Amino acid sequence: MMRYGILLVFVFYCLHSDAQNVSPRVRRELETKQEVPVLIVMKRKADLSSVNPAMTKKEKAQLVFHLLRQEASQSQQNISQLLHSLQVPFHNFYIINAIAARINQPQLTSILQHPEVGEILLDETISLEPTQDRSVVNLQARGPVLTWGLQRIEADQVWQMGFEGQGVTVAGEDTGYKWDLDGIKEKYRGYQGGNIDHNYNWHDAIHTWSHLSPDSTGNRCGYNLRQPCDDNDHGTHTMGTMVGSSATDAYGVAPKANWIGCRNMERGNGALSTYVECFEFFLAPTDLDNKNPKPELAPSVINNSWYCALEEGCDASNFAIMEEVVDHLTMSGVVVVVSAGNSGQSCGNINAPAAIYESSFVVGAFAPDDQISGFSSSGPVLNYKTHRIKPDVAAPGSQVISRIPSGDLVAWNGTSMAGPHVAGLVALVINANPSLDGQVDKIKDIIERAARPADANIDCPPFVMNTVPNHVYGYGKIMASRAVQMAILLGNQDQSTSSLEIYPNPATSELLILNADKNDAFVVTDLYGKNQACPRKNDNTIDISRLTQGVYIISNPVRHLEKRFIKL
Repeated sequence: MMRYGILLVFVFYCLHSDAQNVSPRVRRELETKQEVPVLIVMKRKADLSSVNPAMTKKEKAQLVFHLLRQEASQSQQNISQLLHSLQVPFHNFYIINAIAARINQPQLTSILQHPEVGEILLDETISLEPTQDRSVVNLQARGPVLTWGLQRIEADQVWQMGFEGQGVTVAGEDTGYKWDLDGIKEKYRGYQGGNIDHNYNWHDAIHTWSHLSPDSTGNRCGYNLRQPCDDNDHGTHTMGTMVGSSATDAYGVAPKANWIGCRNMERGNGALSTYVECFEFFLAPTDLDNKNPKPELAPSVINNSWYCALEEGCDASNFAIMEEVVDHLTMSGVVVVVSAGNSGQSCGNINAPAAIYESSFVVGAFAPDDQISGFSSSGPVLNYKTHRIKPDVAAPGSQVISRIPSGDLVAWNGTSMAGPHVAGLVALVINANPSLDGQVDKIKDIIERAARPADANIDCPPFVMNTVPNHVYGYGKIMASRAVQMAILLGNQDQSTSSLEIYPNPATSELLILNADKNDAFVVTDLYGKNQACPRKNDNTIDISRLTQGVYIISNPVRHLEKRFIKL
């Protein structure tokens, strides 16, 4: 996996006067610079307790999106007004309750006086290390009929059953993608029957050059792109492993899945805000002007073949920021696949975001000889909420053949190459049983139980080699054929419903109460308990046309029933 995604050292500094946390680097940088990029994190967090795992993916996506955006809109209103008055350029996030901005010392002083601000973190990379992944080997390879990895996981057997990812959208955030490359173009969601529409299918979180890159003019793609482009080759290679195929070459796990993408790194160099921005786009894709978000267009799975290593500036003081982002996506019904890292076989080498989080579906790499790849990082996680076993599974990651923007087929090594195999497998599982879409835990459980168990090659006390899961292979080496068969056997799952049944949800003008009685009384309130004027049109229909967009509660106080709904 490429050593991409450099976050920052955020060591919190407690201001005794207002108990707010400010990174010491913010203060140090302002001693020598006129202004610095920061992330202003608000104190309040959205209440997501009403998100039920049994909901459909669409229901989860809509509810999580509206709850997060509603909280951010309300709690960021005053600080946004302050930033406007201070003439500070800024960008509001909702996937975490935070604002990215560039500020000077007087502006920092004013912001610190705001009672709703929780933390101020530096939003800038600090590493000066080369960005090229040392584990990647550029081996020219002639196009195979079927790559060894696809054979090993028996993906072709799944295709013969008729499941190639049809109707499922996968996503990737990386160095960008060459969208019009043969074998990949046909699967791009923005390319339908020859018509090209990048709205809701592409987002560029790179708005300027990174100081880690050699110069400000050498990016071959440019910035603020309105169509996909890959400035480094890495992203295109990973997308090929997810969906790539041609008449002569089979190298993608789910060759009939759709894909969408986001660029989160500038020639391999990112920052906290660029990662957050891409994750937010996937929670609710937007048009090219970053407007009109549609959570119903969110992908089913996101591949993340990048990480922020400890030596590149990440430590426990800032791990929680990205964990919150990954948790929110998972709650919305999206599987977040993360490569384990390339630090090798030594205990606790899985030690960097986003592979250290419980919600991340973490992937190690194995080689054609069926042994763990020498570069694949080992668990357990020892530096954050410790003694968590990772990786979750292992996938082909050595000598993985895919296409790069030049059109060449090349074999690369890295857990970057293993992760896309799992993302593609998620698409196959959902294709085989569409009722699993959005059921993140069930999808993970199927893939884990279908894997081929393998003993670890090292002991990492208190974990021993012959346990399953273990700290080298997790639950084992993925098997697409077994996973899809299990998904089919699982069949449609009964969805639990509230005793107060409403339709539709989300709704626009009317809300139908399916189990209403003519004598029932219904009350509509916002999330803060304020009653809303919603007249009853007949025995079972409520007029909600006057409500503004957001999340509300309809209840029957007598029968002690209630249900949250979304007004569009």
